[in-house]
Amino acid sequence: MKIATFNVNGVNGRLPVLLRWLAEAAPDVVCLQELKAPDERFPIGAIEKAGYGAIWHGQKSWNGVAILCRGADPIETRRGLPGDPDDAQSRYIEAAVNGILVGCLYLPNGNPAPGPKFDYKLAWFRRLTAYAAGLLDLKVPVLLAGDFNVMPTDLDVYNPARWQEDALFRPEVRSAFHALVGQGWTDALRALHPDERIYTFWDYFRNAWGRDAGLRIDHFLLSPELAPRLAAADVDRAVRGWEKASDHAPEWIELAEPGPKAGRR
Repeated sequence: MKIATFNVNGVNGRLPVLLRWLAEAAPDVVCLQELKAPDERFPIGAIEKAGYGAIWHGQKSWNGVAILCRGADPIETRRGLPGDPDDAQSRYIEAAVNGILVGCLYLPNGNPAPGPKFDYKLAWFRRLTAYAAGLLDLKVPVLLAGDFNVMPTDLDVYNPARWQEDALFRPEVRSAFHALVGQGWTDALRALHPDERIYTFWDYFRNAWGRDAGLRIDHFLLSPELAPRLAAADVDRAVRGWEKASDHAPEWIELAEPGPKAGRR
């Protein structure tokens, strides 16, 4: 099974890019972030024509998350992250897909830091960590995928010194990510590529793509019940170079079928 996560940076404006990539990569499950569209403007017709069922949680102009499933409709299990009934931002959606509980998330950016946006980011991270602990207690295959807006280590950023005070790299944010992973999650890309510089994001400014001045801020976290099935993980970085591309490239993992052969690579 091939599962991908892709911050599309506007699902309608980047729809040709998304549809082309779906046709070429043929993922079985896709987590999308930053839809930048209210629910009624999600392009479900085009998505279904491409062969995918979908659930989505939109928001006008900002945020928004969705889960696509090839040839089937995801079974929604949660819409919105618990812990703050006043939080109206569309940043989390969850579904049961092919025997796996899939959580798709778009963690707040948090800039400028310090400030209210950074405080919201840390609070959201705490809510995610608390909720993730409950998911692990289920003892079932679970993955959390999406744009976490954090570079966990120096290896995940082209120039660590330049990013020291940024909300994506401040020590509080990296500590929050490591605390989350420390619950028992496996960082899929790092599990298979422990020493490689692999990026998922290149800014539109300062020729970041041309200079390969990238960041790894999109992640897959796998529960202990799912991690042994991890067979491959990579980034479709060429998509970032397409016309009118998102500033993110799709990241994907491949999972072996459950059973005696799971975990063999």
